[in-house]
Amino acid sequence: MPGPRGNAAIQKGKGFRAASPMKTFKRILTYLKPFRVRLIFAVLAMIANVVTNIAGTFMLSIAINDYILPLFKHEYVSFGALTGIAALGGFVAVMASIYLFGAFLQYISHYVIIGATTKVLENVRNEMFEKMEKLPIKYFDTHTHGDIMSLYTNDTDTLRELLSNGLPNLITNACTILGMFIAMLILSPLLTLVSVAMLAIMLLITKTIAGKSGKHFVLQQRQVGALNGFIEEHMDGLKVVKVFCHEQEEKADFDSHNQTLRGASKKAHTYANVLMPIMGNLSYVSYAITAIVGTILTINGFGGMNWGKLVSFMQYSRQFSNPLSQIAQQMNGILMALAGAERIFELIDQEPEQDEGYVKLVNAREDEDGNMIECEEYTGMWAWKHYHKATDTTTFVKWRGEVEFENVSFGYDPEKTVLKNVTFEAKPGQKFALVGSTGAGKTTITNLINRFYDINEGKIRYDDINITKINKQDLRHSMAMVLQDTHLFTGTVRDNIRFGKLDATDEEVENAAKLTNADYFIRHLPDGYDTMLTGDGTNLSQGQRQLLAIARAAVANPPVLVLDEATSSIDTRTEKLIEQGMDGLMKGRTVFVIAHRLSTVRNADVILVLEHGEIIERGNHDELIALKGKYYQLYTGAFELD
Repeated sequence: MPGPRGNAAIQKGKGFRAASPMKTFKRILTYLKPFRVRLIFAVLAMIANVVTNIAGTFMLSIAINDYILPLFKHEYVSFGALTGIAALGGFVAVMASIYLFGAFLQYISHYVIIGATTKVLENVRNEMFEKMEKLPIKYFDTHTHGDIMSLYTNDTDTLRELLSNGLPNLITNACTILGMFIAMLILSPLLTLVSVAMLAIMLLITKTIAGKSGKHFVLQQRQVGALNGFIEEHMDGLKVVKVFCHEQEEKADFDSHNQTLRGASKKAHTYANVLMPIMGNLSYVSYAITAIVGTILTINGFGGMNWGKLVSFMQYSRQFSNPLSQIAQQMNGILMALAGAERIFELIDQEPEQDEGYVKLVNAREDEDGNMIECEEYTGMWAWKHYHKATDTTTFVKWRGEVEFENVSFGYDPEKTVLKNVTFEAKPGQKFALVGSTGAGKTTITNLINRFYDINEGKIRYDDINITKINKQDLRHSMAMVLQDTHLFTGTVRDNIRFGKLDATDEEVENAAKLTNADYFIRHLPDGYDTMLTGDGTNLSQGQRQLLAIARAAVANPPVLVLDEATSSIDTRTEKLIEQGMDGLMKGRTVFVIAHRLSTVRNADVILVLEHGEIIERGNHDELIALKGKYYQLYTGAFELD
């Protein structure tokens, strides 16, 4: 499990290179399959563009030999019906038309490729988000939010660069090299050998430098994810930092992350930037040697060389190193994109939250004989729809809200047990309170009821049904949770309350707000229920945010309520008002209350006192006071647990 500042492997720079580049690349290609017809057309257009450019340069030799030199010698030249200078102008116009046609083909190919790649990225992001929604809570407990966010930003951006620029340019440059090589062979095999010898030296240098640059570019990408995670965590906890005056310590940590990123970036860009000047200077040397040899061959007329062929060949020779240099540069981006894609696929390939449950929670009503039957409309009654495979029959069990723990043991880390042989039974309609010091296991119990985590030993039953048999969505739909850490979404106040029941009417939303005494402050907001909330509701007080969270649970109207420090950020007067409103909501429902403030659990039917993951006392308030044990000490010593 990583530390509080992000994934340890990222911080150490491990795994900065894609483990299986070819496997990752093949998987990327599968996303392009739906667009293969368009992409084939785009590739053909790119190849045709390369051909037009090479053909245009090749035509230079014809222009010089057949038109320019004869005109200097005052010889007769013609191009169709044109003669003299007009003939040369006609030939040049044809060359210009070929280049213009190539430019048009390039535009078409880029237009098609961008349309396909943006759709691919949309599909990848959709797949990532869909998978993220299915991942267990444990995944988010072991990965920083900043690192996950970098998958949607940095890594998808490198993938976009690969698909929209990297691969098309790679194809174009490869075709350009092949086409130029063939054209150069046609013009002069001997000069081609001279150019290839120089290019071999350039490729050896390129391979050495590009290899060093590539690994640092990918490490840079990893460090960006780590830095993002640090920044996000710092922003979330900025108030805490200021309260404890840890600005300098945080700055030192940031400097450390930033320095690591700077080191990777410096090395990556140093190698990348030095490559082009080296290649450029070597290309000048190659060009000069080729020009000297070519001039000697032309003067002596060796190998059929002439001035037109020499000019065209020199153009090819000058341009030949450019696509090679670009390929070398693109390899860095390709390696970085493959590493980013591998990180994306790691998320997509994560094992989703397992759900073997088959028991469903359905709306129900009683028939004339008093039997529970399923119905479409909302009746305020629920039933468990239980299919029995052995007998091929379906039975309906009325929801009662009874929760039973039987010798339950659990640990987030297998080596550290949080709950030890916990056994209790929450009767239908009971208000069940869990009290104890921090780390005693109170919130863990509610996490297990929701099956955010699965137990190591024992059984949990819901209305005498093992919760492993209940479909997780139906299990969670049957209860609502109000957490201590309130989260509000960007949207209106009304939308945030309606999040508990997406099809709730405006009247239901307002009734839920009235029930939890949130209606008064909401109506005093600038736009009432239509007031926009942003930044997790930073324009509201903590107490107001928690009121909205309670109203969200109220509008869901669930069979079971779990209140995890639901009133911890609310003053005593407001708390009393909420309790009065919540009484109606809790009536007839099983309610689990976690509270540090013991005054809030006095009216609970059953109070469990937990210590080190074990139940040490149980009973109602009066019984526990009479017992004069741990609860008595806590209650008489202080009204809240710190």
